[in-house]
Amino acid sequence: MVKKRIVLVGGFHKARSLAGSLIKQGYAVTAINDDRGHCEELAEIHRLNVFNGDGTKPYILEDASVYGFDIAIALTGRDDDNLVICELCKKKFGVAKTVALISDPSKTEFFYRMGIDSVVCEITSVTSIIEQQAFLDEIATLVPIGDGRIKISQIPIPGGAPADGRRVMDVSLPKSVLIGCIMRGGTGMIPRGDSVILAGDVLVLISSDEHETAAVHALTGR
Repeated sequence: MVKKRIVLVGGFHKARSLAGSLIKQGYAVTAINDDRGHCEELAEIHRLNVFNGDGTKPYILEDASVYGFDIAIALTGRDDDNLVICELCKKKFGVAKTVALISDPSKTEFFYRMGIDSVVCEITSVTSIIEQQAFLDEIATLVPIGDGRIKISQIPIPGGAPADGRRVMDVSLPKSVLIGCIMRGGTGMIPRGDSVILAGDVLVLISSDEHETAAVHALTGR
């Protein structure tokens, strides 16, 4: 079985924590950092590929051979740099999924409009998404229940989506679909009917297999 490939760009402490966890789970991980000293420490992690350089530069990403990677996670301390990194990975190097860590929540909607797959403000959110294999397995898990199958999905809500700014009770979902949890800013909350869905939220959707597509369309417009 081919290992999923993940590149972590910047964020020394965050990258070190994520890299160790992901490698233990069997993923092939590459880290890029512009600080040589940090690279030397990262290189001590067994099976971690490390490259020294500025991840906002295409030639550095090329040196790291990130072509066709499964996930790129931008962890630098600069929101603008993280946007550039994700854009380059997606558009120039064909990386399937991109995750940008941001410090300013007001930029969330803009990042989604720019095509970033997931925008998070807390490293715990990134860890949770990856550990649950939301991105790695097409953000869906099928669970057999009796004669049918229940689908549990994590659905990011982009800015301008039909559900953005609406109460849960006002979203037209199929009767067999339930919003089990709203993940926001690194924390999860159990929604009520009057809970408002916001751009940047990740909804944990519980649905019958055949109704999941209709529910995603009702929430995101996609």
